[in-house]
Amino acid sequence: MIYTGHATMRYASRGQRLPVVTKRILEAVRAGSADLIFVYRHPLDSLLTNWLWWRTYLGEKRIIGSIWEIYKTMDELCDGLERDFQGFKAFAEADPSFFAAAPGPPFLSFSEFVEETGLFVQSSTLAVRLEDFADDPRREFLKIAELLSVSVDRDFLNVPVPRAKPYGHLAVRDNVAGFREFIASIDSQTKRRIEEIGYSLEGNRRASAAHA
Repeated sequence: MIYTGHATMRYASRGQRLPVVTKRILEAVRAGSADLIFVYRHPLDSLLTNWLWWRTYLGEKRIIGSIWEIYKTMDELCDGLERDFQGFKAFAEADPSFFAAAPGPPFLSFSEFVEETGLFVQSSTLAVRLEDFADDPRREFLKIAELLSVSVDRDFLNVPVPRAKPYGHLAVRDNVAGFREFIASIDSQTKRRIEEIGYSLEGNRRASAAHA
């Protein structure tokens, strides 16, 4: 059986299965009775997407599939972020005021999100970066198929690239001063964790400490 969903290892978070649930999953992985496939992307891209998802859900009571359902262009996204930068910052800091429209625990702060990502990368049977899917979706899909022991006819395999745009945060960084300042203010421990999962805050290259 294949399950998919959101969970955390260390911190309680709105919309996520609690660490006690994840602990049972990891016990099954260590026992060899389950595999954990973890797909992740640059944390700053995730931050922008999560901020807009929660803002729309809390304010309009609707679920969106991507940023581009709200903002049609990168310029619109940058303008929207500038207008609501205080809201964005409150979300990134897991400020309860951001969630005042629907009382309950906040979503993970940015630093907690990065930490959780690192923990999942370390604990997964297979960790796959969304950016690598964008580079070569066929290659990355075959990694998953091999792990699941699925027979695939490689001659006819056609895997579409992800709809999400890799490294979109770079354009936002270049156009929104507040976002640049936010990146510059990221603490050293979180920066190190970002590098350990294969990313750089300087551009779209892999960090030198990236996992193979």
